[in-house]
Amino acid sequence: MTEAKGERTSDQLGYRSGRCKRHLTTRVGLIELRVPQDRNGASGTELFERYERSEKAFVSALMQMQVHGVSTRKVAKAAEALCGHGFSASTISRINAKLDADLKTFAERPLEGSFPYLILDARYEKIREDGVVRDRAVLIAVGVDATGRRQVLGVELADGGSHASWRRFLESLRDRGLRGVVQIVSDDRSGLTKAIREVVPEAVRQRCYVHFLRNARAHLN
Repeated sequence: MTEAKGERTSDQLGYRSGRCKRHLTTRVGLIELRVPQDRNGASGTELFERYERSEKAFVSALMQMQVHGVSTRKVAKAAEALCGHGFSASTISRINAKLDADLKTFAERPLEGSFPYLILDARYEKIREDGVVRDRAVLIAVGVDATGRRQVLGVELADGGSHASWRRFLESLRDRGLRGVVQIVSDDRSGLTKAIREVVPEAVRQRCYVHFLRNARAHLN
């Protein structure tokens, strides 16, 4: 039996206190709900919990669009088409600011355990900075633990694959706890090999076979 408003019973945990209006922005448009509330603010609904999970997936999709190079304004238009509710470019930018924070946490996390094998490489990507598209080097370190499990240990933007850039990158890995390195696989660039000798002198360096083949083919051509 449902109690009348204001009615009290011995096994009651709280007391109803009217309703509040809540808005849900869904893929079919904006929905207004009248949600029951209690005096202590302890009540909740499974609907909002499910919506929060859906919202996280939706926000994640918006972030993925930005990661793949879609402009902020195009992301806003796509979000409006999906939800039937307008999103400004500044709102999308605020959403993606969380991605920057998550990436920063990942990049600066302490490294736990030892990694006997370390793979170092760099690739070049076009990065928009201050409205100008530039080629920037992305330094990447992948560690392999004793069980053979691979893990991305570090990713960092650099002006190029110079000795100074690689040295700073390797020093940051060491400062975060990189240890137990026995062998390093990398290409044969002089700046990188010099940085390895200076920062991880105890490791044996092996030239990457893929890079070796590419260099050989380029020489033959």
